[in-house]
Amino acid sequence: MNFIKITEQSSHYDHLEKMSTSELLQHINQEDQTVPIAIQKVIPQIESLTNHIVSKLKKGGRLFYMGAGTSGRLGVLDASECPPTFGVNSNVVIGIIAGGDYALRNSIENAEDSTEQGWEDLTAYNISNKDVVVGIAASGTTPYVIGALERCNQNEIATGCITMNEGSPLELTALFPVACVVGPEFLTGSSRMKAGTAQKLILNMISTSAMIQLGKVKGNKMIDMKLSNDKLVNRGTRMVMEELNIHEKIANELLLKHGSVRNAVNAYHERS
Repeated sequence: MNFIKITEQSSHYDHLEKMSTSELLQHINQEDQTVPIAIQKVIPQIESLTNHIVSKLKKGGRLFYMGAGTSGRLGVLDASECPPTFGVNSNVVIGIIAGGDYALRNSIENAEDSTEQGWEDLTAYNISNKDVVVGIAASGTTPYVIGALERCNQNEIATGCITMNEGSPLELTALFPVACVVGPEFLTGSSRMKAGTAQKLILNMISTSAMIQLGKVKGNKMIDMKLSNDKLVNRGTRMVMEELNIHEKIANELLLKHGSVRNAVNAYHERS
């Protein structure tokens, strides 16, 4: 397969500077609507990757996301939302970005160009073959990510990827690749747009499906979510009320005493 970097192809639109705000917004929206359709075509790839992630997590392994720039930030975002949403420890899903945490808010020159730094960053976490590493790169050519996955493969550590270019070096390196082709960006080469949107949606699919498979959801409720603010305490209280058919005050007391919806419901049943 000949590798063509579609993410760098010229936009289907031209003379953007001559468009009105309304025209710009409508055209961007039209392009964004193509993203879910592109994702639908690669659901079997996402399924294979997710099933392997679940198998590793069930055995006590960890999920690592690795990327640079927008891709790295999206991985860190998804990882950081797993503890409050699903009540897992912060070391279960880990996001690593080229350049470290400083790169979350700042562009770091050449941070993604090292083929060795990604593996060094992983070894700081005592990475092992119990874990799985998912490289995220819209282009599929980021040395930081590819180098890390190559070293993982050499050490029998499972690898996956999310990229927007078929036949890219990253896709060919990962054991469980997801190559979702969203086409040229509205603004040529600006992969924070459709490519970034696709990455975010796919990450949502992977982490949410995995956590459901791990028993972190009952019905359609986040029964292990952390009660980190008033909104979540109120949501948890309603969940306990609905599950046990009890008064709000009793539900709230149970929730605050036991720390999660799951624990509150279990304690009520044990007491009854």
